[in-house]
Amino acid sequence: MKKRWIAAMLTGAMVLSVTACGGSDSAGGGEAPAAAQNDAGSSDAAEAPSEAAGPVELVVTTTFAGEDGNAQNYKDAVAAWEAETGNAIVDTSATADETFKTRVITDFETGSEPDVLFFFNGADSNSFIEAGKVVSIDEIRTEFPEYASNMNDDLIADSLVDGKKYAVPVSGYWEAMFVNTEVLDAAGVSVPGADYTMDQFKEDCAKIKEAGYTPIAAALGNIPHYWWEFAIFNNQSPETHLEVPADISDENGKAWVAGMNDIKELYELGCFPENTLSATDDETFAMFTDGKAAFLIDGSWKVGGIVSACQSDPEDPSTLDAEKLAHFDVTYVPGKGSRKATDLVGGLSSGYFITRQAWEDPEKKAAAVNFVEYMTSDDVVSVFAQHTASALKDAPEVDEAQFNALQVKAMDMMSGVTSLTGAVQDLFMGDCRVSTFDGMPEIVTGRVSAQDAVAEGLEMYQNQ
Repeated sequence: MKKRWIAAMLTGAMVLSVTACGGSDSAGGGEAPAAAQNDAGSSDAAEAPSEAAGPVELVVTTTFAGEDGNAQNYKDAVAAWEAETGNAIVDTSATADETFKTRVITDFETGSEPDVLFFFNGADSNSFIEAGKVVSIDEIRTEFPEYASNMNDDLIADSLVDGKKYAVPVSGYWEAMFVNTEVLDAAGVSVPGADYTMDQFKEDCAKIKEAGYTPIAAALGNIPHYWWEFAIFNNQSPETHLEVPADISDENGKAWVAGMNDIKELYELGCFPENTLSATDDETFAMFTDGKAAFLIDGSWKVGGIVSACQSDPEDPSTLDAEKLAHFDVTYVPGKGSRKATDLVGGLSSGYFITRQAWEDPEKKAAAVNFVEYMTSDDVVSVFAQHTASALKDAPEVDEAQFNALQVKAMDMMSGVTSLTGAVQDLFMGDCRVSTFDGMPEIVTGRVSAQDAVAEGLEMYQNQ
């Protein structure tokens, strides 16, 4: 069976001006881009990129590193581009976390920025856009009119600084609920569907707990991000979710407080691991993959982590235990009020920036444009996007046979999504998140009220 991934499926539903919550977008177990599988000069992935002047060395920083499911795809595509052009890439990629973000911003501040950067296109990029350190797509098109012409411009995120478009996207992200069906079967619980509600979810959690399992794999003292996001979303709607409240007295402020109290209720019902306040995210994820917990809210990048956990060698896809992987599924986050379960958090949150430094270097300009065109060509993007989304005008057909079972389930899940809304926590940046992120243990144990924690964060946000 073949499916065509067309970005128009999500047009109008995505909110594209925010960053992803957990890390770079990824898909586990994908094959190498066609470009990396052909002889140099015969690739379809870069049919008509701009010509570079000659052998050039580019410094490139991306988030395709570590456990990112596209790390190998990136390496393969870079190798193919180098073979085809004779140019060289100095790769300074690293796992996307707060340390990485700080490093990138510091590099720009000290004049050590790369030539090409794959990075978040929301608030995280504000500082170097404000400083004029990257070049807009429109400016690049004044000299290279076909730049990113294979993309739907409406799906390329606008900068929060000046409304211009800077980053050419590769793949989108979604956040949804993964399930361990082996645990559900043992508890007599069905896989949640498109009409699933929080009331049904709490009933199912009670059954799972009674059967001797942990309902929700989450480390509230370490990574409360996903429950924070959806608990607030469940008290709002796709139309209002990205409006940061002025204070706790307005409707959105009340929704934020209600969301924190909803997490507190789940904690009091015993739905989280006993050590949820002290455990790490890695530990609770292992509970899920080891068949000790039923539900996990996380992002599309987690598909790769689950697949790796089903391999005897996490680095070798050929060691995949298909029977073990069959016990995992992905579905919608239980809904409440005006938010349907099929209204998910997601968008196109990252893309390739060309820095002003490279643009004004006569030896590097054409090579940098060539590289980004290659890495965002139809064939390469379709490999990176896989079960997520893209901004391609006309995505190539892909054969389902090349994907593992969880990726196919993710594709099926995405076909039923009614909207994708960006993550409000990515607008609510910095110290203002401390009172509800770091302070989640105090909220759920009642040592600090949800009202006080939210009020503290909002006051800091409004005054920053």
